[in-house]
This record gives sequence, C-alpha cells and structure tokens, in this order.
Amino acid sequence: MSKAVLLPHVPSSVTAARRYLCSDLRARGVRGAVVEDAALIVSELLSNALRHAAPLPPPFPPDTVQMAWHFALHGMDGGWVEISVCDGGADTLPRAAYPSAAALGGRGLGIVQRLAAKWGTEVDDTTTTVWAVVELPAQGPSETGAQTDPGTVMRPADGAGGGRPNGFHPAPQRSRA
Repeated sequence: MSKAVLLPHVPSSVTAARRYLCSDLRARGVRGAVVEDAALIVSELLSNALRHAAPLPPPFPPDTVQMAWHFALHGMDGGWVEISVCDGGADTLPRAAYPSAAALGGRGLGIVQRLAAKWGTEVDDTTTTVWAVVELPAQGPSETGAQTDPGTVMRPADGAGGGRPNGFHPAPQRSRA
C-alpha cells in the first residue's frame, strides 16, 4: 500500500507531513517508538528538502515537494514502511554529516541513518528523492491489525541485498491537469 502527498514548499508542511504519516501508521496498528521514529525521519527528510533543495519542477504544481510512504505489513512477522521525500534537487547530494558538538545544525541525516534500517538517495534528470526504511516489529495479528501480504519479500535490516526493499521504486506522482 502506497500513499503520496504534494505539500507546499514551506516550513509548516513538516507538521502536516508528520500528521499524515503518523495517522496512517496508527490506523494500521503501529504504535510507540516506531511511530515516533517515523515522525522524526519524515521531519528530517522534509526539513532538509525545504532548506536545501528547490521545489519540484513542472509538470508538478508550483512550489511543492512530495512525501510518499509505502507499507509492507506481514501480520505476525512485522514488516516495514518506506518514507520518501522528492524535491527539485540541489547543487549537492544529501549526505550524513558529523558536525562538532558546538555546531547548530547538520545532524538530520545522521539521525535518519541511526533510526532507519537503511536510507538512500535517488536522482533523475529533474528530481531528487531521499528515502528511509523503518522496520515494523513482529506482533500478533490482534496487535497490528495488519493484513499479511504474501507477495512481499523482506530484506535484512543490515542492508544486505542493497537498495530499497523488495525493489520498490515509486515514480514521483505528477498531477494531471
């Protein structure tokens, strides 16, 4: 199951993005630290896009960025959610930095790296997408409320198998005018 939301290229979009994602996670029975980690990850990814990157180019609506998320839920076996933010790109690629203790910023992708099972960047001719995968813990069906998707294959948390889980590569969703 995937969802995508176009958001204005303004700081207040971070709050809206957190609400959309957390609400959807909770509706699927995900609770506790996983929801908090996902909220922090989307906040960091979107904040970086708003601060360092251009809005999405045409044919997207003007002054927007896209946040998307994709679930793979496996009932008692857990699953994962991939969170991504797509923007119009910047002069440099996103990378984790290791600032000094006195630095006022630069910790966002380091936080994402610490919380996510894996994360990465994909660039095409006009957009940059930064994505992160959060593992969902194994729980009984009554605890998750999740439906098992027998067609989805899990990747190891250590990043073995490389790249995004199960080959999931969502194309940015363009509006049709």
